[in-house]
Amino acid sequence: MGYKRADSVLPDEIIKLIQQYVDGVNIYIPRKDGERTEWGSNTRTRQELSTRNRSIVCDYKSGASIIELSEKYFLSEKSIQRIVYSNR
Repeated sequence: MGYKRADSVLPDEIIKLIQQYVDGVNIYIPRKDGERTEWGSNTRTRQELSTRNRSIVCDYKSGASIIELSEKYFLSEKSIQRIVYSNR
């Protein structure tokens, strides 16, 4: 999420109205109903995590231990277990 200065996107009248309620603080304006996007849909993060998780499962099936995978992927043993056991 990026931040924009209100004076660069809103008319002065709206800024003055908002200042009656909050002045000089950051506020979050939520998206309109029906406009929300799923987590990771605007970046490649979801795809990268899916690729990483497939690699973890493949390594596990090839004989790597949970501890070895934890060290290789810099994740906790519990995280590795969750990934491996949910992809059986």
